[in-house]
Amino acid sequence: MKQTTAAVALAAIVLVVGGGLYAGLYLNAPAATSCSNSGGVIQVVAAENFWGSLVSQIGGTHVNVLSIVTNPNTDPHEYESSAANAQAIADACLVIVNGAGYDTWALGIIAASGSPHQTVLNVQELLGQSVDVNPHFWYSPYYVNDTVKAMYKDLVRIDPADASYYGQQYASLNSSLAVYNARIHEIANQFAGTKVAATEDIFVYLANATRLDLVSPPSFMQAVAEGDDPPASSVATFQEQLQNKSVALLVYNQQTVTPLTENIKALAAQNGIPIVGVTETIQPSDVQFQVWMNAELLQLQNGLNTMALGQ
Repeated sequence: MKQTTAAVALAAIVLVVGGGLYAGLYLNAPAATSCSNSGGVIQVVAAENFWGSLVSQIGGTHVNVLSIVTNPNTDPHEYESSAANAQAIADACLVIVNGAGYDTWALGIIAASGSPHQTVLNVQELLGQSVDVNPHFWYSPYYVNDTVKAMYKDLVRIDPADASYYGQQYASLNSSLAVYNARIHEIANQFAGTKVAATEDIFVYLANATRLDLVSPPSFMQAVAEGDDPPASSVATFQEQLQNKSVALLVYNQQTVTPLTENIKALAAQNGIPIVGVTETIQPSDVQFQVWMNAELLQLQNGLNTMALGQ
């Protein structure tokens, strides 16, 4: 279940925003030489593998990245950390967390370890979002771009001697992300305003970016994301949308499966509505973020095309 408890938000850390300053740079961040690296390699821990993939591409051979939440059979909202992961977080030079209640377990470890020479990039804080907002930031291409920039600047601050290397890696990553961004624009140009449904609010940011009209009841999607029972009225509305074929496709989160979402999925299939599966973490876990995301976008585009051809 998604934790809505306010993040144990490192009271001593003040976020610099506005005035052209980098939003992920902390006022009390230690000097680069304060962070102890193993063999000149920066130790990085990402609470989730989507952020871990991106920072590893920027850091290249100069970082060692541990991504903690990677299991495709695990609901990331319900993850519980191990002692080994807690130690890895305490020892890391750079820790990247999603925030917004998504990985409160990691924030608790950070607060408890109190490492004085550690840089923490909290994506929710970077984006200026509240702790109770939709936490699926990595499904927004705009938030991804902001976070990638923040990762790059953190690595340069920690290791300024290798700034040119990180600059090259950052440019290469942005070039690679351009393919996924182009597909988002392609879908938006072709299908803007098309009504779609989703079993969970993981799809909200991407629906906005592709200009699709996500009409499934927000209370249903949020309840499923938080592990709660949706209001009966929202279930009835959702079922009616599918039975009336008023949506072009259904986006289904494969990592938060419940009997209710399975029933919704079956109802969509019965009514000939294409179903597009998405995951919260990178699947398969050994591919890069942009490869994973582009594959999901391709499925989305194909599903929309299928429905358009059938009309």
